[in-house]
Amino acid sequence: MSATGQDWHEGSPERLYVITRGRSGRVEQTTFDLVTLIVARSEPTPTMQPEHAAILRICGSPLSVAEISAHLRLPISVVTVLLADLLSEKRIEARASVPKAILPDQALLEAVIHGLQKL
Repeated sequence: MSATGQDWHEGSPERLYVITRGRSGRVEQTTFDLVTLIVARSEPTPTMQPEHAAILRICGSPLSVAEISAHLRLPISVVTVLLADLLSEKRIEARASVPKAILPDQALLEAVIHGLQKL
């Protein structure tokens, strides 16, 4: 129970404040966006904050920031603060998402479609 006598539920502002130690994502300017891929570069330690340890456990293979947020059931803003901590400690690697493929010329696509229709 919290000091106010209410249970802390998953998304309570008090819990989120404690997790981030009062910091916000705006203060921790990083290159994280929803599709930035995160990969763990170390194992969690027993003294680590539980949320940091959870991120390292689930990021054995690349996960996007949005996926991490969903797994942890935490807002993106909170996750980016936690990721900034881990990145500064070199415990994770952040990779840009795969760039969009260059789409072929529309005329080429239309020619292929017309050719297939004639078959």
